[in-house]
Amino acid sequence: MEKRQDASFFGQPRGLSTLFFTEMWERFSYYGMRAILLYYMYFSVSKGGLGFSQTDAASVMAIYGSLVYLSSVIGGYLSDRLWGSRKTVFYGGVLIMFGHIVLALPMGSVALFSSIALIVLGTGLLKPNVSEMVGGLYTETDDRRDSGFTIFVFGINLGSFVAPLLVGYVGLNINFHLGFSLAAVGMFFGLLQYYLGGKKHLPSNSLFPSDPLEPEDAKKLSIYVGSGIAVFALILVLLAMIGKLNINSIISLLSIIAVLTPVVYFIVILSSKKVTKVERSRVMAYIPLFIAAAIFWAISEQGSVVMALFAENQTQNNLMGFNIPASWYQSLNPLFIMIYTPIFATLWAKLGKRQPSSPAKFSTGMFFAGASYLFMVIPVSLFGAHAKVSPLWLVGSWAIIEIAEMLISPIGLSVTTKLAPKAFESQMMSMWFLADAAGQAVNSQIVHFYTPDNEIMYFSVIGAVAIIAGIILALMVKPVKKLMEGVN
Repeated sequence: MEKRQDASFFGQPRGLSTLFFTEMWERFSYYGMRAILLYYMYFSVSKGGLGFSQTDAASVMAIYGSLVYLSSVIGGYLSDRLWGSRKTVFYGGVLIMFGHIVLALPMGSVALFSSIALIVLGTGLLKPNVSEMVGGLYTETDDRRDSGFTIFVFGINLGSFVAPLLVGYVGLNINFHLGFSLAAVGMFFGLLQYYLGGKKHLPSNSLFPSDPLEPEDAKKLSIYVGSGIAVFALILVLLAMIGKLNINSIISLLSIIAVLTPVVYFIVILSSKKVTKVERSRVMAYIPLFIAAAIFWAISEQGSVVMALFAENQTQNNLMGFNIPASWYQSLNPLFIMIYTPIFATLWAKLGKRQPSSPAKFSTGMFFAGASYLFMVIPVSLFGAHAKVSPLWLVGSWAIIEIAEMLISPIGLSVTTKLAPKAFESQMMSMWFLADAAGQAVNSQIVHFYTPDNEIMYFSVIGAVAIIAGIILALMVKPVKKLMEGVN
């Protein structure tokens, strides 16, 4: 029996178990760190923080998240052209672990930005290739694919759920650096699981690049990379010369790069001679899904920025004498995903080939994403911007947006692997993460407009944009399905 026909892990290939637990521990480390990082940056030095302003801390959080997913381009390229997905994931995990170790050291902003560099690169190497290997466990016609990705996303959210509770409590109530240490330990367990399980259960083709780098391509690559670094350095020098080299200008520059990168990448893929006519049509179909995903992630990722600020500053966190750590609200996202996962996995399995198309699922998801922000208008309108409101408002908002995530995130992962050209398999998965990068890059700019006095307008405008995008995509379902050339 071929490995792709294996059904020993809850009806799924055994390799899914290895990737499930690897990603679970990686997400534990990442979301444990994220649960307390915002507070670490803007809490006063006397409280163990760095003393940043809330606005600067929010912008750094947003661009940090953007860079994490932007670096997936590097991971996809190195996997496809040099190392293969198996090695690339392992190297990424090592970098992530060392990033958390650096952040655990009491070295102030030096440790913060050094850690950001390590984790950004490490996650870029790891995340797209783990997801691509999940797709490699199935044939193109295997109806278990969407259910498999749904189970995989459950593993992601299991780690993401536990992390804010444990790391958040330790970080906010004992010591920030001890909390970051727990994140490092989590990544170590992820590496151990991956190394031991990968030998037994992952397909052998993951050890080799799908499109090996030729000497001529290596020369071109070195020229492109060198030119890019030179241009970036020149811009920094020019900013310094005019007295504008500061954290906000650097964030703005990185935001522009994050938005332009997927545009350039689509052009490269569509113009490649390695892409067939059918594959090119499928990539065209992917563009509107990408745009919708970017808008969704822009809203969803504000959970660790805007909603985190709301949880700390405008939520009544005292429950019968127990003070709820603000970081605990970060567990609502994965909690609802885990509640919804069996429901949606069962639904898609029962519907089989009768289930809605991927564009239709995306469109419906956009409506729920917009509704989650419109829901937050209610407590601010009823009680005012400076009153502390019931935690149930945050619970309700997360309950709504996680329906959107179930309709977009696992489906997006799955459809990306199905629409990817053969020569760009891992790099196409990087495109999925670039949607998140672009969304968070936009966040790094718009979070400046978030203040308690401007909340109603902030939540209303962003919610309306998502709903309008959902309507437009709903009108495009048929032409997009036609471009998908038989993929559902």
